[in-house]
Amino acid sequence: MRSVGTLTRADLAETINHKMGFSRAESLELVEAILGKMGNALENGENVKISGFGSFVLRDKNERIGRNPKTGVEVPITPRRVMTFRASQKLKDRIADS
Repeated sequence: MRSVGTLTRADLAETINHKMGFSRAESLELVEAILGKMGNALENGENVKISGFGSFVLRDKNERIGRNPKTGVEVPITPRRVMTFRASQKLKDRIADS
């Protein structure tokens, strides 16, 4: 399985431009507004769910001891917040069918 390419902000704006009839500038502004809203929600500790697509979920990880695989030396890994993406069942089904 090989990667076909990368979907960019410009690609999203172009699709909005063609499908909705907005100008290119308005389309790009709309994409930026949506991504900004999502980023702000995540920054404020909220999860983001897009129905039929998936969820961006924040998780707090505790401090733990890790090991350098090369030397075997134990090192503490600091507590941190991580973000994961969970695809919806609809998206999983679409990916499996392709």
